[in-house]
Amino acid sequence: MFILTTISDLVQIPPHAFKDNQITRNDLEDRINEKYSNRVIPKVGLCICMYDLLKASDGLIGNGNGNVNVNVEFRMMVFRPFKGEVITGIVHKCTPKGIYVTTQFFENIFVPSGMLFEDCQYNEAEKVWVWKTEGEEFFFDPSVIVNVRVEAEKWPTLIQKNSSIKDSDEEDETLNTSYSIQAAMDQAGLGGVEWW
Repeated sequence: MFILTTISDLVQIPPHAFKDNQITRNDLEDRINEKYSNRVIPKVGLCICMYDLLKASDGLIGNGNGNVNVNVEFRMMVFRPFKGEVITGIVHKCTPKGIYVTTQFFENIFVPSGMLFEDCQYNEAEKVWVWKTEGEEFFFDPSVIVNVRVEAEKWPTLIQKNSSIKDSDEEDETLNTSYSIQAAMDQAGLGGVEWW
């Protein structure tokens, strides 16, 4: 679910951030986290925080603005689950097209209706999916803790809302996300954690 990714970049530190006319390791870490944390890097994942600093060059003062430019190499902790991985989340909402699941820090997990248990039906009155099995009913109510299996990652290009191009598996609100996960709940152990 979490991986370490090595990144090289140029970090700029403004003059007012200097302490005792020096650049400290904490200054570099703060600037890196400010730039990358909670951001998606295409084909890499959602950056959580800097893990460690591998290299840092001597700072060079930039022309005209007084910023100090430092070339750094660091490792970033990134959220990017692999295909087939089971992750635990919470049902955010249900629609006729599927179920939206969220974790505490990532909201773009979608389970299409075709990837739910075989006997699942959408209850329009209550706006929830219901799995009917052996005389019992299990509800995918909002806030139910569920296990989902990662099936695919989606790195869509930004599409304007008035565009006629739409993904048939997702609703309009997910078209402009920079990273989303398509998951499944169709096997034993998946779905509501309390069911098993």
